[in-house]
Amino acid sequence: MININKGSKVGIVCCSNGQSKSNKGKIAVLEKILTGVGLIPVFSTFIYERDGVFSGSGMERAKALMDFYHDDEIKAIFDISGGDLANEVLPYLDFDCIAKSSKYFWGYSDLTTILNAIYAQTGMPSVLYQVRNLIYDHADTQIAHFYSTLFDGTHDLYDFDYTFIQGHTLEGIVLGGNIRCLLKLAGTPFWPDMANKVLLLESFGGTVPQMTTYLNQLKQIGVFDKISGIILGTFTQMEEQQCVPSIVELVKHYTGEQLPIIKTNQIGHGSDSKAVIIGSQVYFKN
Repeated sequence: MININKGSKVGIVCCSNGQSKSNKGKIAVLEKILTGVGLIPVFSTFIYERDGVFSGSGMERAKALMDFYHDDEIKAIFDISGGDLANEVLPYLDFDCIAKSSKYFWGYSDLTTILNAIYAQTGMPSVLYQVRNLIYDHADTQIAHFYSTLFDGTHDLYDFDYTFIQGHTLEGIVLGGNIRCLLKLAGTPFWPDMANKVLLLESFGGTVPQMTTYLNQLKQIGVFDKISGIILGTFTQMEEQQCVPSIVELVKHYTGEQLPIIKTNQIGHGSDSKAVIIGSQVYFKN
């Protein structure tokens, strides 16, 4: 259970693509909201684009993240980026330090690489969630759930609706996130052990050809033979375009009919998305 006291300092980083300077107004709104709920946001010096999409080198962005891990006053770390660059920081992270820390790293999309690398290297949990959801069109609900989860110890931010596609129970430690970004870790020391894990998959872009590629890679590296089941989040572009076959049909084609699968529309890139603690035990029952 994540529980942070009011008045706590929290670090704000961009380990993936730097924020466009045109987003400064939105980031200021986020800072105001975080302050309003009782947190003290402390921003990395590597937030905005400096050299193309880079806010700094991989080493610089990693150091900015580790500075927050080393600072005992920082109680949680929120990454407000996404894109393509997050795996560049992985070789420069001090996983021994992260393993000894009680603070959670929060991020989504491309930060799937860091979330799963943290588990692979340390066994520590982290949170699949984009804190910028607090400023978008479901802001009131997101802020309420964020507040009650951090300060009151509820599960409001984590409880999501789901439907069983096949199977009756689903149990295990949940790993994964964005399917494209997760696969960047394949063949590296940062790929987590998938044995008996629940694999969460979601995607923003990509349609049938891209998902077919990703699912084939997961099958070919043996993931579907190891895991205990799958959580399918939203596949934004596929679902908006009502692709045929659907993501559910594609996944069933590669996993077979025995592996438990649930589907939710509340995990992914939507501004109404809930959070999932990567590296935590989950249990679902039909």
